[in-house]
This record gives sequence, structure tokens and C-alpha cells, in this order.
Amino acid sequence: MKLTEKMSYLQGLLDGMEIDNSTKEGKALLQMSEVMHELVMYVEDLQSQVDELTELCDILDEDLGSVEDDLYEDDECGECDGDCDNCDDDDDWDDEDDDDFDDDDDELYEVTCPTCGDTILLDDGMIEEGSIHCPNCNELLEFDYDDLTIEDFEDEDEDEDEAEDKEDK
Repeated sequence: MKLTEKMSYLQGLLDGMEIDNSTKEGKALLQMSEVMHELVMYVEDLQSQVDELTELCDILDEDLGSVEDDLYEDDECGECDGDCDNCDDDDDWDDEDDDDFDDDDDELYEVTCPTCGDTILLDDGMIEEGSIHCPNCNELLEFDYDDLTIEDFEDEDEDEDEAEDKEDK
């Protein structure tokens, strides 16, 4: 039995009992019956809305599946097994140079702009360009490291380590 059918049955039972609405108990029972009837109607309305939304979600899911199929379907020309130049090969990106995607191996250098004091992180490629505009104040920062060698950087690191050791003592 549906909820509305059960409520109708209960309403019929109460009507058949000829409840006296002049007593406190009679008034309470009739009021509870009306409240229950309103609740049943509200629940039925909610259930119909849920059913409608479920149907719409199913339709959207099917449509999305169609879009995904169209978007991700193989773009083969129909004349080969996907091996010709006209076909879209999913493995093309594997053959490309991975330098753009391998940022974890790049060493970063910290540079402070002398004009605004903004700290900028640069990689080898940016330094090799020779200059960059500060993103904060647009000051042209030029890099000339041709005269420096790896030993110069190592010497600086050793000097810093010695200074730190002296401070610790």
C-alpha cells in the first residue's frame, strides 16, 4: 500500500469511529489526523520531485556519455589501423621532448630585485636568456655569469659554511 492509501484508510477509520470533537481527546485525534494528512501530501510531492530529478540525472548521464564518446573516440581515418599520418595517435605526446614537463630536475636560483626588493625564482633557461623584467616593478634585470665558473659558486658555498661554523662556536 502507498502512503496516501494508508492515510485514506486511517481517515476512514477515524470517520467511522464517530469521534466527538467536543472532547479534548477527540480534538487531539482529529488534529493529528489533519497534520498526518498534510505530511503525507508533502512527502508525496517530494517523492515526485525526486523521481523527476532522478530521471533528469539519468538523461544527463546518457548525454554526457555520448559527449565523452564523441570527444575521446579514436580519430582514425577508416583506411588503416591508426598507423597513417592522418590518424590521431595517442602516443604522440610520449615521443615529444619531456623538458617542459620535467621541472623537478631543474635547479632554481633566487634573485632579489635591487629596485623593489622582490624575490624571483629563476631556472637555468631564464638565466641563459641574459635578462628578465621584474614582475613586480618591471625593472630590467641582467645576468652575466659567463665569467663565473662552478668553482666560484663552490667557493661561495664554502665561505658561507665557514661563516656559519664560526657563528655556531
